[in-house]
Amino acid sequence: MKSYIKAISYYLPEKVLTNEDLMKEFPGFKVNDMTRLTGVYRRHIAAEEEITSDLAVKAAEKLFVEHSIHPADIDHILFCTQGGDYLTPTTACLIQDRLNIPKHAGAVDFNQGCTGFIYGLSMAKGLIETGTAGNVLLLTSETITKLIHPKDKSNRAIFGDGAAATLISGAEKGTAGIGDFVFGTDGKGYDAIIIKHGGTRYPYQKVKSIDYTDHFGNVRNDGCFYMDGSAVFTFSVEIVPKLIDELLKRTGKSADDIHLFVLHQANQVILESIFRKMKLPEEKTIIYLKECGNTVASTIPIAMKHAVDEGRVKPGDNVLLAGFGVGFSWAGTIVTL
Repeated sequence: MKSYIKAISYYLPEKVLTNEDLMKEFPGFKVNDMTRLTGVYRRHIAAEEEITSDLAVKAAEKLFVEHSIHPADIDHILFCTQGGDYLTPTTACLIQDRLNIPKHAGAVDFNQGCTGFIYGLSMAKGLIETGTAGNVLLLTSETITKLIHPKDKSNRAIFGDGAAATLISGAEKGTAGIGDFVFGTDGKGYDAIIIKHGGTRYPYQKVKSIDYTDHFGNVRNDGCFYMDGSAVFTFSVEIVPKLIDELLKRTGKSADDIHLFVLHQANQVILESIFRKMKLPEEKTIIYLKECGNTVASTIPIAMKHAVDEGRVKPGDNVLLAGFGVGFSWAGTIVTL
């Protein structure tokens, strides 16, 4: 039994925050200069009462309608998020009930941020190819804008909210499939992307989050999302080319065998730097940030969906997927459509 990606849909919240909106909110903020680095012009923002599970459910409902999938066919739910409904129970269990997925289905939450989609594919592949499941619903969802300080203009310019729903299925025949994986971890970089307060090490009951201003004029505190942009850039540009080279070597392929490279959509300057370092032709790469920003674990499936819809890839094509970021962590695979 081989596993393959059968369908992808995604959902973006209705509210939109444009670069013009940010300029009005932060007079003097050089949004145009920032845009040349980020590649983001608009990002979608979850409503006040809209949370990650809501976005995930809407993405799944779109998947079911757009691809004629019935909830009764789902054997397992994998939900990747950094912001579950509760510390316990597992949010995937709540999603099972809301989507009317059978009670015999498994349901698991996992927190893997920017590499979450790749990790989810690896878990889905394992479930299917061991005969445990026939159809796995992989959901990636974040409302990260709720975690960013309202006066942190840099991160607000980069990130947007969104969710993706991906169906991974099994087949006895055909060329479509999910290939081998390459993983990597460097926990020394844990604090380059972090929300310091709120976990068991620094519980809210024992710490006080105090605002401070960095040298770029961004207001932050340890109870909000923090990213060291310089450290993340250096890490990404150094590790991702090595990840891609190792993945090609492991699978016995060359860059010529890959029809499209779909990387985590961190920001435009990181992606362009990686593509330039790898000497990848523009027609084999994709940057999809302009309309939605960095949606964390959902960037890869959203970019893949657009590539398919625009006819940039077709059945039988090889697509290399690579995620990298929080942790530090990185992961990649090659899928045949």
